[in-house]
This record gives sequence, structure tokens and C-alpha cells, in this order.
Amino acid sequence: MADRLATIERNTLETQIRAEINLDGSGNSRVDIGVPFLEHMLDQIARHGLMDLDIRASGDHHIDDHHTVEDVGITLGQALAQAVGEKKGIRRFGHAYCPLDEALSRVVVDFSGRPGLEFNVDFPRARIGSFDVDLFSEFFQGLVNHAWITLHVDNLRGHNAHHIAETVFKATGRALRMAVELDPRQTGVTPSTKGTLSG
Repeated sequence: MADRLATIERNTLETQIRAEINLDGSGNSRVDIGVPFLEHMLDQIARHGLMDLDIRASGDHHIDDHHTVEDVGITLGQALAQAVGEKKGIRRFGHAYCPLDEALSRVVVDFSGRPGLEFNVDFPRARIGSFDVDLFSEFFQGLVNHAWITLHVDNLRGHNAHHIAETVFKATGRALRMAVELDPRQTGVTPSTKGTLSG
């Protein structure tokens, strides 16, 4: 089996980012992006997705975290797309429900070749620590646009904003893990009746 690895660098006047991914890792992560709560959430994706992530970023935090959060999503999406390659033999679809105490979220993903996001998460407050919860949707929009995936994110219940966020990211990791897993029953086969998942 070929290594499913990727390294992407993205440099703009607003951010400088390097992202490395190994889809067949063991859940290890090194994330240093200057946004502590998102670092914690990306650790969840790595751990529960059993993928190794190494993401380093510097950005214009003196303005706010928006550009860094969005561009990390973009860069991670590009790395995910490169690592999964032609998508032959993958399961393509993935889903997960993850609870944390009173909170429960569901994430469903399709490596469809068509970017699409349905993000249905209402946070009970505007910030988790210093993190602006509006930026979660910006992160996921960047991710799906550049990974070329369809992603449905639904928080089903919860009243603690930290718990809600953590269930979303844990479920995302689990759903991605399922979708990129190689299916021994369709080795070398593109999982589509069209014969392509390029959009």
C-alpha cells in the first residue's frame, strides 16, 4: 500500500502555514497555530481519526484569529485531498455520533469531489475562553472547499459550549477515519457509479 502522506505549505500576507498529514497514522499530533482552543480541537481530529497531524502556523493575531483559523482549514483540506489521492479503494462515506456528558453531535462525510457544508451548531455563548465560536464554521468551510468533500455537522443536544465543540471535532475525526479507510472488498475500485470522484 502506498503511503498516504501529504505536506502543504500556504504563505500569504496574513498567514504562514505548514501542514503534514498521515492518513494511516496512530493519532499523534503536533499543533502550534497560536489559537489554543483550535489546537485542542485539532488534537481531537488526529486522535479520533487515527491520523497523524503536524500543523504549524503564524498569523495576524493582532487583528484577530479569523485569517489563521480559516487558512488552517484551507491548508488541512488541501493536505487531506492530496493524501487521499485518487480515492480508489476507500470507503468514501463516513459517519459518527460522539457524546460528551450532556452534548451529542453527529458528523457525516462524503469524499464526493464536490465541496459542501451543512453546519448546524448553535452555541449557547459567543466565546469559549477567548475563542470566537463563529470561527468554527469558517474552519470547516475552508476544509470542505479544499478537501473536496461534503460534510454535514449537526449538534443534536447540549448546553455546554466546550462540550458541544469537542463532540463536533471528535465526530469529525471518527467520520474521516471511516471514510478514508481502505475497503478490502473494493481494492483499486473508485467507489462511485460514475467511475470518478473528481467532481
